[in-house]
Amino acid sequence: QVQLVESGGGRVQAGGSLKLSCAVSGASTTIFRINHMAWYRQAPGKQRELVASIANGGTTNYKDSVKDRFTISKDIPKRTLWLQMNSLKPDDTAVYYCNTGGAFSEGSYVSGRSWGQGTQVTVFS
Repeated sequence: QVQLVESGGGRVQAGGSLKLSCAVSGASTTIFRINHMAWYRQAPGKQRELVASIANGGTTNYKDSVKDRFTISKDIPKRTLWLQMNSLKPDDTAVYYCNTGGAFSEGSYVSGRSWGQGTQVTVFS
């Protein structure tokens, strides 16, 4: 069974940076490589939203509000998904989740069944 564990969240002042990681276990390197992956976030009182996705071939997509600030990447040998977040804003405050096993529909990532427990990111001004 695939397990995802996020880490790297914390409190940071606006303009600062954080790097989130999502360690994947229960899946071989091959399975990790062929699966699409993504980061979502959920702010208090709001629905979970897609932040960034990375296809198995490496193509990335971002929510408009995080373009040029966030970078999604993955390390296949380490079976780890990353999210580098720069120039953070208070609106980025949320619990961040990684997801795998999804698919692309009309160019947009649709979540799979495997979710992590989330990591809290709080940005204060």
